[in-house]
Amino acid sequence: MTKWWASLQRWRDQRTLNRRPIPDALWALTLARFPFLALPDSTDAARLRDLTTLFLARKEFHGAEGLAVTDLMAVAIGAQACLPILNLGLDHYDRFVGIVVHAGEVVARREVVDDDGVVHHYDEPLSGEAMEGGPVMLSWQDVEEAGDTAEWGYNVVVHEFAHVLDMNDGQSDGIPPLPNRALHDTWQRVFAAEYEAFSADVDAGVETMLDPYAAEAPAEFFAVACEVFFVAPHDLRQVHPEVYGLLRDYFKQDPAERLAP
Repeated sequence: MTKWWASLQRWRDQRTLNRRPIPDALWALTLARFPFLALPDSTDAARLRDLTTLFLARKEFHGAEGLAVTDLMAVAIGAQACLPILNLGLDHYDRFVGIVVHAGEVVARREVVDDDGVVHHYDEPLSGEAMEGGPVMLSWQDVEEAGDTAEWGYNVVVHEFAHVLDMNDGQSDGIPPLPNRALHDTWQRVFAAEYEAFSADVDAGVETMLDPYAAEAPAEFFAVACEVFFVAPHDLRQVHPEVYGLLRDYFKQDPAERLAP
């Protein structure tokens, strides 16, 4: 990005913050409904609110099947989406614009081809989905219940936006873009070992702290781990400390230190 373009973007962002601030009452209600968003550090808290404001200005919300996306809904989604990029920057979400909100989960028709070339069709219920280049699809019912489901480490917004971050290098492989090869190799080594051990536990019927769905693919392991990292961090730090360390260093945040056990 050239200097003049960066200056123009800063001017536009400041104008947005001045002209289209999130109302105090709405922001307070959002924090009350989703306690994991209430950051104790005042600088972090202000940055999250600013990022959410800019996120809402840059993205386009669409309600599916006549659903009206209200300000309350948009702010709830935006704030949870911006939590992961609190110290990374909003440019990490530049590769997409659209967010489609459904009232509840949807059923997607899937097609797979087995090793013998036989095509199989099946229905898959979805509470969210992120596609390369967008849009991001979310179930409002799941978003709305995020304050309650945080206790067991579930958050559909964090999950889908973790996929967005993962795909920023053009691959959905559980490894987000990293600043250098050494960090990439370290991540790949640690992450692969953790994923293989977790998948073995799931295959053996062992009860796991992470949702067994995380064994579907490395990308899902990353997304599920991100959910727990932000909304139930003590559980992840206790059961998967190395994964927690990777995410702490990548996101430049330590949720376990700011959230009460």
